Amino acid sequence: MSLFNEAELQAINAKLKDASAEDIIQWALDLKRKTLVTTNFRPLEGVILHCINKLDSSVPVICIDHGYNTEKTYQVGAAITKALQLDMHYYTPKVTAARRAATLGGVPSIDDAAAHDVFTEEVKLEPFSRAMAEFQPEVWFTAIRAEQTAFRADMEAISQDSRTGVIKVAPFLSWTELDMEEYLYNNDLDFEEGYDDASYNDPTKALANRECGLHTGK
Repeated sequence: MSLFNEAELQAINAKLKDASAEDIIQWALDLKRKTLVTTNFRPLEGVILHCINKLDSSVPVICIDHGYNTEKTYQVGAAITKALQLDMHYYTPKVTAARRAATLGGVPSIDDAAAHDVFTEEVKLEPFSRAMAEFQPEVWFTAIRAEQTAFRADMEAISQDSRTGVIKVAPFLSWTELDMEEYLYNNDLDFEEGYDDASYNDPTKALANRECGLHTGK
């Protein structure tokens, strides 16, 4: 059962419309519900992790490691985890990337929609579902931003996730890439120095403006 009905969610979003990202995070923490934050350690993820951590360092951090991250992504993830002393939890697919490459044909092209959907389910959505089942959160923080995809542009900062029923909180939804970079700079967070989209890989999305299904529930 959701914490809020549709009318209540609309009222909450209206109330938080002009709130800062930090105030949105604090509002969610004040619910005193079981909470977690997910990250893929792509560039700029340090913003949400730092902002939540300074308000409540006990919030568990979940990373779905699909097995195809770059060396730089793993290094940045380790640096952020150490610097912020995160309560870090990794979830991985049941089939390794090496085994998939050797016996299952590797990563399918997005032109083969059916095969790519199966791939995405196996390497990202199933591990995510497993994490949510084990943690049983009622509140889920995510760093998604409206400028990233058309789907996200239509989202609200507070919503109910269609896949899990969990209240999804996107405190940085209205932020731009520049806003995120300025946060890192203003808070002297240099663990992402030299790390950009060219150093990051997510084969479940394939294209920068494409959804993998984690937030669409499909």
